[in-house]
Amino acid sequence: MATAPRSAAMEVTGSRYCGRTERGRMEGWGSYTLPTGTEYRGELRDGTFHGQGALLFPGGGTYRALWQRGVPAEGRFTFADGLEYAAEKWRYCDGYDRRFCSEICAGLRAAGNSQLTNLDPPRKIPEGCYDCGDGFYNPKTRIVVDYKLRFLRNADDEEHEWIIQTCRKAEEGALGQRASP
Repeated sequence: MATAPRSAAMEVTGSRYCGRTERGRMEGWGSYTLPTGTEYRGELRDGTFHGQGALLFPGGGTYRALWQRGVPAEGRFTFADGLEYAAEKWRYCDGYDRRFCSEICAGLRAAGNSQLTNLDPPRKIPEGCYDCGDGFYNPKTRIVVDYKLRFLRNADDEEHEWIIQTCRKAEEGALGQRASP
């Protein structure tokens, strides 16, 4: 059984592999971590995800699947809060039912005490920014950073418009206060 040497490709991309290799390729059970922090844990064959395995996302979500030559043949995504995604009869924050998972499980709050996100209390958004689901977006720089303020990506025009139109923005002063004339 050989352990995986750090290849030149892994050094360039910033990825890591821990597991067996055969003929210089990932083989058997192993763990492959992408530069984004997403980690695959499971079976590999001939250098690809093959067999039972899971993608573990930095935000806490998990995608468990049966993989065939690097492509998921069937799988299920579970959000960080434990809710499983279902393509049929989806009940989580869709166009008809805007409740969060925690509201579906624990019920709605009294009027005037609305829940703004699935997290309670919601994350504090930096001034002038938006919470876009996987981090904060600054429309002036067009940069998305994760919740630990590490760079994720530059937003293109389509993502910029979607965030501006749909995402929660940082509060601009306390409720009831008005800017001085």
